[in-house]
Amino acid sequence: MGSAMLRMWQDRGALSHVHVIKPSPLPEPFATAQNISYSPAFDESMVMNSDIFMIAVKPQMLERAIFSVAKHIPERCCILSILAGKELSTLLDFFNNKQPIVRIMPNTPSSIGKGVSAAVANESVTLDQRRKVELLLGVLGSLYWVKDENLMNAIAALSGSGPAYVFYLIEVLSKAGRNIGIPANLAEALARQTVIGSAALAEKDGHIPASTLREDVTSPGGSTAEALRILMDGKLESIFCDALKAAKNRGEELNN
Repeated sequence: MGSAMLRMWQDRGALSHVHVIKPSPLPEPFATAQNISYSPAFDESMVMNSDIFMIAVKPQMLERAIFSVAKHIPERCCILSILAGKELSTLLDFFNNKQPIVRIMPNTPSSIGKGVSAAVANESVTLDQRRKVELLLGVLGSLYWVKDENLMNAIAALSGSGPAYVFYLIEVLSKAGRNIGIPANLAEALARQTVIGSAALAEKDGHIPASTLREDVTSPGGSTAEALRILMDGKLESIFCDALKAAKNRGEELNN
């Protein structure tokens, strides 16, 4: 996710300079970018003049990645965390009590500027820092600030993991198409483009409720209505409710 965000920021010229700290070499095109430097290990000089320090590791790696680094980060530097499940209070344990921290939950379409992110900030984050975060995340797509941090794991379950659900829908539609006689390659292409086109229409008509868009496609007594009679029997809704609840619960477990 961190690489996807960096790629978009780089493409849009959103950053003056980036210093990446990671254990493996930078992939192209980052390795040859003039405004991106890289180090396999941390050095205090890397963060002395930084405005934002982003933590983009797996949640289970937080302590190992940040333990020896946190004490060198200036108090004025805003911490930007994309660690699923890790609460502001957990992150603050590694810094001083006045460290500004913003916890965000982006999703993978951010890599093409079509993402959606939710963000929650602690009380130390200034208005200027909020604006900088808004500029960065605005490049990636839509941004929604939330006041209640308890919503973040639920948001991660919906929009953070959501692209995986949509990609699975493409898989399911494609398989269902094959089951009724459509050749595999054609079924895959039709399923994929149907989802792409429907999403684009939902974006264009963003003021129209999804239920209305669905109804516009559905002629009374027609084939779409017959398909929806099966899809809307409550089972699919129940499956999604159970799935999002499981994802939310896992997010809460990751904070421990």
